[in-house]
Amino acid sequence: MPIVPAGSKVLVTGANGFVAAWVIRMLLEKEYKVRGTVRSEGKGVYLKKIFAEYGNNFELVVVEDITKDGAFDNAIEGVDAIAHTASPFQLVADDPQELITPAVNGTVSIIKSALTASNLKRFILLSSTAAVISLLPDPKPFTESDWNDQSIEDVKANGTKANQVNKYCASKTLAEKAAWELYNANKTKISWDLVALNPPYIFGPIIHEVSSPAALNTSTGDWYNSVVRPDMGGKSLDQITLVGNAWVDIRDVALAHVLALQKEEAGGERLIILEGDFSYQEFIDAANALDPTPIPSHTDLPKGSPGKKGKPIFPYDASKAPKILGPELVYHTKEETTKEMLADFERRCW
Repeated sequence: MPIVPAGSKVLVTGANGFVAAWVIRMLLEKEYKVRGTVRSEGKGVYLKKIFAEYGNNFELVVVEDITKDGAFDNAIEGVDAIAHTASPFQLVADDPQELITPAVNGTVSIIKSALTASNLKRFILLSSTAAVISLLPDPKPFTESDWNDQSIEDVKANGTKANQVNKYCASKTLAEKAAWELYNANKTKISWDLVALNPPYIFGPIIHEVSSPAALNTSTGDWYNSVVRPDMGGKSLDQITLVGNAWVDIRDVALAHVLALQKEEAGGERLIILEGDFSYQEFIDAANALDPTPIPSHTDLPKGSPGKKGKPIFPYDASKAPKILGPELVYHTKEETTKEMLADFERRCW
């Protein structure tokens, strides 16, 4: 499929979300035109303000219920690409369908609309490593060929009693599988190809509208409640120092969206986007090592167990994405992300 060059129009769903706001900003900075979707006019007011300098290159449309068939039919008119980021991210739900239904139905709805598009060139689905990983008796590096069928089986067998994390993982796995199923069934008849981006925990400064630390998105809120205020987050020392996972900076996820439009070979691929492993102790150490000048109110931070690194639960082989997206994809370091997150919180008096 052809690339989607600067100057093209990209539809970004869930425009007022943590990831979407950064994707929009990155696209606009790279001279794309952007149409964002929000669920009500009110949710777009702040976005219009922060992207006002881009004039007519940024517009918003209201899609009240993304799960309805045809919900995106009008929104996709005249766009060259779609970045579908709208999906719930929360790790606590009683009924797993609270997560699965909007994730799957929202994805199916926009894919069905995309099937009718005449000039669409690329569809980028923001998935997750939650759709890749599973708990194995003999851990091995996970790659794009892996699927988290384990979470689906848990939810099918146990319903509301399924593992809480598995409920979320099942929603991401089922949504991505539905996207690939629809794409593969129709790819000989359509003008576009599909790219899935699969990041793990996403950290970084925020640009979407947030009123307080309690209203932060899940990953940023977890970082804040671990590095800045573990007393608020109920974190134990072991959780901060011993448990490891994988992470990536939000700006690198946004850049990956742009590069996935510009690289022809990205078409038809799943791509794990991650910087590497982390435990919150490493971010705590990075925070305590900072020059306090830009963050005077964040100098008395928790210390935890300095130098102690948690063991990652899930190892990855994420070498595929840099090969396809190219040398422009240079990941932020823990130190860079920590400094800019704390500076962001400082500006907000958090």
